[in-house]
Amino acid sequence: MAMTLRLDPEDDQLLRQLASQLNTSRQRAVVEAVRAYSASVSHQRTVSALAHEEAEHYRTLLDRLGK
Repeated sequence: MAMTLRLDPEDDQLLRQLASQLNTSRQRAVVEAVRAYSASVSHQRTVSALAHEEAEHYRTLLDRLGK
């Protein structure tokens, strides 16, 4: 699917730098950045949910240790 991406000059420079660092096109750098960010957000949500579950599971013990 075609898409136009409008960037301010600072973001355009960051994209150019990223593409250069990845030795790829700006279009490919955007795709890689979106995928990496999506994976990061998904991972953060999973870790947060697991931490919450474990905190609930060990709530009594954690409360006792806190005293």
